[in-house]
Amino acid sequence: MNVCKQIMFMLSLIVYGCAFNAIAAPWDNLNSEQLELQLNEKFSEGKYSPKGADSCLVCHRKNEKVMGLFDGVHGQTNHNKSPMAGLQCEACHGPQGNHNRGGKEPMIAFGKDSQLSAPTQNTVCQGCHNDPKQMAWHTSTHNLEEIACSDCHTIHAAKDPALDKLSVNDTCTSCHTQEKAGMNKRSSHPMKWNQMTCIDCHSPHGSMSESALIQPTVNDTCYSCHAEKRGPFLWEHAPVTENCVSCHNPHGSVNENMLESRAPQLCQQCHADDGHASRVVPEPGMDAFGGGNSCLNCHSKIHGSNHPAGSLLQR
Repeated sequence: MNVCKQIMFMLSLIVYGCAFNAIAAPWDNLNSEQLELQLNEKFSEGKYSPKGADSCLVCHRKNEKVMGLFDGVHGQTNHNKSPMAGLQCEACHGPQGNHNRGGKEPMIAFGKDSQLSAPTQNTVCQGCHNDPKQMAWHTSTHNLEEIACSDCHTIHAAKDPALDKLSVNDTCTSCHTQEKAGMNKRSSHPMKWNQMTCIDCHSPHGSMSESALIQPTVNDTCYSCHAEKRGPFLWEHAPVTENCVSCHNPHGSVNENMLESRAPQLCQQCHADDGHASRVVPEPGMDAFGGGNSCLNCHSKIHGSNHPAGSLLQR
């Protein structure tokens, strides 16, 4: 008889548990704005767990993605700027409150499955990451397009792919597919061999320059590596001093030296009305205008010349 009572008791627990799970929590159908209000109320009450991460790990310790936090910087307890040295998990995910009791109160979540908007998620990150490198974030393309920090960065990992030189290009080109195509063209910077990265030239968190360049201008960016093209020259080539991308595609090209188009077509975009420069060669290799380096057969110092007789950039 006792055995029957025990069986009935266990069955009643199962039925009760199923019924409890079937009841939707009051925040399940909330939109992002309503959910943010609920979370703000939790913050105002400040119901943090006295046990910190231990309370969270009771349920989440078997999740490899969660435990990966302790392999990275954010999981270091001996670093005074690490979340683990302070409020631990709740430093980013908010006060626990009654999250681990009964109806699973909502907490701040990140990533694709988060119900919170990207700006709200980013506000949490910016609570700590508010150094001068982030000063242009609010006007950056990534922020205006509502890209979340977690779309690029992986916190619960030993190495963040967005900060690793060997994987940062893959992170960027997962969205910037046109630039990825340029990287694989016959003439390009050595990015596909990870000898150069996107963040060598661009600041993903925004900058005061066009295209989120680290340097003030396009030319300053190019000159940081190609110093021999900087000048000043006695005889300067106007397009060079104005903008390197007038002739070059920095992400890659099917033409030599990452040129937008090959000579003489490239040169004729500007030099179309002065004698032999306007000649159209029907077939490459017919003469000095179409064969070999075309215009560059004679005008080889195309970036500028310091020779007294180099006004035509011939030497």
